[in-house]
Amino acid sequence: MQTISKSARLAAVVIALIAWVGLAVQLQASSELSGSVPLAIWVMLRFFTVIANLLVAIFFTGVALRLLERMAASLLGCITLAILFVGVVYMLLLRGLVELSGGAKLADLLLHHVTPILVPAFWLVFAPKGELRRVDPWLWSLLPLAYFVYAITRAAFDGRYPYPFMDVGAIGWTQTTINAVLMALGFVIGGYVMLWLDRRLSQSR
Repeated sequence: MQTISKSARLAAVVIALIAWVGLAVQLQASSELSGSVPLAIWVMLRFFTVIANLLVAIFFTGVALRLLERMAASLLGCITLAILFVGVVYMLLLRGLVELSGGAKLADLLLHHVTPILVPAFWLVFAPKGELRRVDPWLWSLLPLAYFVYAITRAAFDGRYPYPFMDVGAIGWTQTTINAVLMALGFVIGGYVMLWLDRRLSQSR
C-alpha cells in the first residue's frame, strides 16, 4: 500500500463531495415522494446504485479526512469496479426507463454519470499499481452476488424489485438466476481487465 499524496487527497475531496451531494439530493427527492426520510432511506437502499455510491462516499471521505493513510489496492479496485458497473449497466439497460425531473434528475446525473467517470479516473491516476492479485476479481464478484441475494430477499417481503432484470415475478427464477451469474461474470471479466491494466501501469512507473 502506498502513501496517499496531497493531489490524491484533493481529488478524493471532490469525489466524496459529489457522491454525498448526489445521495443527499436523491434522499430529498425520495423523501418528497414517500413523505418520510426513514422510509426514503429504506427505499434508496434497495438499489445497487445507491449502495455503490455510498461505498464511494465513505471510502473517499476516509481518504480526504486522512482517516486512511494508505490505499488498499484491492478495496479501491472493488469500489472502482462497482461504480463503473453502475454506469455501464445504467447506460446499457436502464437509461430512459423512468422520466426524471428536478432533484431526481440531478441525482441521476451525479450518481449514474459523474461518479462512474471520476472514480475510475482516480484509480488510473492515483491507485497503487502492481498490488492486485489474481484472486481479487473473484473476490470482487461476491459483491454483486451478495447484492442479488439481499435484493431478492427484500423483494420476498415487500414485492418490490429494484431492477427489471431481477424481477422474479416478471421473468422467473431461471432467468433471474442467469442474470445474477452474468452480472458476477461481468464483474470477474471487468476485474481481470483492471488486473491487466494494473500490471501494465506498474511496469511503466
